[in-house]
Amino acid sequence: MNNTTIFSFKNYVRFLCTLSLFLSANPNSIAQSKEDPVVLRKKITLAGNDSKKVELLLALSNYYLTKTGEFKEDLDSASVINLKAKNLSNSLGYKLGKGKTILLAAQIARESGNSRNALKNTQNAIAYFEKNNMPEQLGESYNELAMQSEGDEKAKYKEKAIALFKKSGARKKQATVLQELGEYYSTSENPDKAEAISLESLALYKSIHYKDIQGICNILAEIYTQKGNFPEALKYGLLAEKTAIALNDKTLQLSSIYNHVALVYYYLRQNDKTEEYWQKALKIATQYKDTEYVRTIADNLSSLYIRQKKENEALKLIKEMQDHYPTSNIERIMTENYLLFNIYRIQKNAKAAIYYKKMADYYGDNADRNGNTFAVLRSFAAYHYQVKNYPSFYRNIKKLDSIAAAMGNNNIRSESHNIWFKADSSRGDYISAIKHYQLYKSLSDSVFKGEKSKQISSLQVEFESEQKDKNIDLLKQQAKVQEIQIQKDTVIRYVFIGSVVVLILFLAVLYKSFRLKKKKNEQLEIKRQQIEAQNELNKKMLLEKEWLLKEIHHRVKNNLQIVISLLNTQSAYLDNEDALLAIQNSQHRMHAMSLIHQKLYQSDNLANIDMSWYIFELISYMRECFDTDTKINFALETEKVYLDVAQAVPLGLIINEAINNAIKYAFPKDRKGKVTIELKNTGENNYKLVIADNGVGLPENFEDTERNSLGMNLMMGLTDQIDGEFEMKNDSGLTIKITFTKNTEFEGTADDSEII
Repeated sequence: MNNTTIFSFKNYVRFLCTLSLFLSANPNSIAQSKEDPVVLRKKITLAGNDSKKVELLLALSNYYLTKTGEFKEDLDSASVINLKAKNLSNSLGYKLGKGKTILLAAQIARESGNSRNALKNTQNAIAYFEKNNMPEQLGESYNELAMQSEGDEKAKYKEKAIALFKKSGARKKQATVLQELGEYYSTSENPDKAEAISLESLALYKSIHYKDIQGICNILAEIYTQKGNFPEALKYGLLAEKTAIALNDKTLQLSSIYNHVALVYYYLRQNDKTEEYWQKALKIATQYKDTEYVRTIADNLSSLYIRQKKENEALKLIKEMQDHYPTSNIERIMTENYLLFNIYRIQKNAKAAIYYKKMADYYGDNADRNGNTFAVLRSFAAYHYQVKNYPSFYRNIKKLDSIAAAMGNNNIRSESHNIWFKADSSRGDYISAIKHYQLYKSLSDSVFKGEKSKQISSLQVEFESEQKDKNIDLLKQQAKVQEIQIQKDTVIRYVFIGSVVVLILFLAVLYKSFRLKKKKNEQLEIKRQQIEAQNELNKKMLLEKEWLLKEIHHRVKNNLQIVISLLNTQSAYLDNEDALLAIQNSQHRMHAMSLIHQKLYQSDNLANIDMSWYIFELISYMRECFDTDTKINFALETEKVYLDVAQAVPLGLIINEAINNAIKYAFPKDRKGKVTIELKNTGENNYKLVIADNGVGLPENFEDTERNSLGMNLMMGLTDQIDGEFEMKNDSGLTIKITFTKNTEFEGTADDSEII
């Protein structure tokens, strides 16, 4: 999931010019973002809407893009987060962020398999960065374009990216793309070009003191192996191993490094070292469960077994791979055919002819199709020599020598001239045989003897000396640790003895304290029982008090109802309208008070009353008394407010008086209207009560003397009683407004079981 390759890995097996030996390339690792996604999300949450937040969003999107594994949900997350970064960049006018989101969209599309969108977005990114003169980002765009290309096009775009990184001073990115380009030329069997570019990459890494150079060293080891320069191949292979171990790199890359070191030892015919390194490579590949790479290392091991005449071990390993790591990869299947072909060829088994036909059908008689020319030609030549098909043998061997000479690989050439010598000898062409034998010895000596042999031995000694020095240091550290451990054990022994003595004393003290504690516990238990008895008594008394309060409220309510009934009876004997009106008003006031006491004895909350319920009930009563349904519409806008009796009763009487007056005077002569009752919180414990009508309002000649009526005096007096403020004004009718502060001294829990 990344456009930056740390080290190469060809997904298919690749042959390299020796009997039954397949050079696997390095694992294609992902340059995963090291940012912690949890930390990134916290930073994004805390960040303001600025360019810094855009960069954080891009980093989080890149994390999901480069996350290990190919999961659709990760790519979807990367796309969603990148879109957020794009929208924020557009709103901020952040040009760099906008361009980065275009390029990141291309990378996401490529990883999703949408090549058309990937190419379109990459071209848009190139145009955008060119227009805004951003060379570093333009280089990244060309490198992304290279990821979507093949062959010479890939190399061309990478060269453009390298030039732009150089221009912008992005030296690490320049070194990384140089490394990728060197790897490309190596896999394209152009080791001379690969060597120059890879050395430039390594020099650039060193100039910026970049420590993770194991990847480029691994590529150089592969390149020098291709060229047959085994001292340099071993030098860079061991340097890659040393660097990876120093940096605690235990990724699949270390398996690739071990593979290349083993390959060099294979060519140097140091079979023990070869097997040691391939076994280490196989162990790591198996841990990562990378099927293709496990098969690659196993195939290389099979090649070693074949060379050591251990064909049965090779067959056993091939069968184990087929059972545990099956594959449908055609290149992998051809690798198996190649190995089986060589096993049966060496055993002079008739099955060799079957596998030769499979190989020839796939690679061609001259191994000029589907790559892997070296190894296939070498095996074909050996087979034709074995079956005495000399025309085909000479055709294959000449082509093999020509390719090896062009690459400067003397190891391959020495092997070729050795078998060539044998073929000429068997045909009686001794002059030609002597010439090829001389070439074989000369080329072999150039590889395995003289100065190069000394270099190889020196490199091995140097590397092994370093390993031994590390082992000696490790042993010294272990000795120190053991000495410290002995001292600790002695101290622990004395501490243990002392602890036992202290423990005995402690147990004695503990027993004594236990006796004292037991005695105190007995005393505490007696007190606890006394307290529980007192609590039960208190509970009983509390229940009795609550019952008495409810009974009082009930009786007060009943007494008020009796008074209302007596007044109603008395009014039957009166003819004076003023007296009747006074009795009626008194009845209404008593009912207003009666409702309060009714609610209190019916509720579990004896301290407070729900005023929204109370006002609803009071208005319902008033409508029934005056039969106003066809004339007056009542609108209630009340919040759930809980007041104690001291405030609820005065407020109820005020509402009663105001509604009474509105019904009687606001809508004369069957005039229809509306009365609004509003009780709301205005902040903290402050409340306002508004009774407003859209009736005729106060008369113009309303005088202060009229304010001294019983109703007005009652409302103003009751307002003072709750420490409130009384306002009255004409406003398209009469509006009475009372503001007061809620008394919280006896605040109780609301009875939520009542729903109006």
